[in-house]
Amino acid sequence: MTLTQLEYIIAVDTYRSFVAAAEKCFVTQPTLSMQIQKLEESIGARIFDRSRQPIVPTDVGVEIIKQARVVLTESRKINELVQLKKGELEGEFRVGVIPTIAPYLLPKVLGKFMQRFPKLQLQIWEYTTEIIIRELKAGLLDCGILSTPVYDAALVERPMFYEPFVAYVSSESSMIAKKEVTSDDVLGDKLWLLTEGHCMRGQVLNICQRKRNMEPEGTFEYNTGSVETLKRMVDSNAGTTILPELSIEDFDEDQLARVRYFRAPEPVREISLVTTHNFLKKAAIDALEKEIRESVPKRFKSRKKKDVVGFD
Repeated sequence: MTLTQLEYIIAVDTYRSFVAAAEKCFVTQPTLSMQIQKLEESIGARIFDRSRQPIVPTDVGVEIIKQARVVLTESRKINELVQLKKGELEGEFRVGVIPTIAPYLLPKVLGKFMQRFPKLQLQIWEYTTEIIIRELKAGLLDCGILSTPVYDAALVERPMFYEPFVAYVSSESSMIAKKEVTSDDVLGDKLWLLTEGHCMRGQVLNICQRKRNMEPEGTFEYNTGSVETLKRMVDSNAGTTILPELSIEDFDEDQLARVRYFRAPEPVREISLVTTHNFLKKAAIDALEKEIRESVPKRFKSRKKKDVVGFD
């Protein structure tokens, strides 16, 4: 049994194809298949059911692959120890970020982070929560920046801050005359929403209790995948949307005049740095968490008088 063979079976499990796995491992498909077959012969068990497409692990194969991921992760920590002893960190650092936080948070933190680790190859992907969780478990991401809790025992959540939600209203909205708003106020207006698959959509629905009551009549939903589109819809049309507070930092004076905060306890989303239990790149992840914590307003760091909104 070799580490290379373990790498190959993990690749096949991840991509569910011998051809795709070989490409990702930069070897020929016959070479990869031969090494996996040798491993199966040496342990006396079939790891993959080759009769099915896409290829899936056998029952025992699932357990073998799970342990293989642990073994490979632990082996790679040896290189990390050496790098840290030298005072540097090299290699790929793969981070998944939900789209409703990435454009407002990352520009604040990446400059200092990259200066600290100039030899680190930082790779950022904007994914939905579901995809980030799947990629973390498959070992394709080192960490994720998510709205939590996600209630997954396979993951470790490190809460960093609590970002308030605000209502952004048109000049024609009844809420324009209010200093603070409630969920009932939002429920009575036309609402612009993110599409299915975005955790913020579920949070907005929970804030205004639309899952329990889709009235009143005339309530309208325009579904989009972009927070920026939600802003423009309110600017150009009647209605209301709910935005994370970091997204309003570049608002002009007119736009800020149409932002309304919620009465206490104000609804917030918990933003966490998420990893698997057995993760790599500890120094890089700790440094990223530090930069993020230092970049957000001090009042974001406390949960007092705040209501953390879920998205299930």
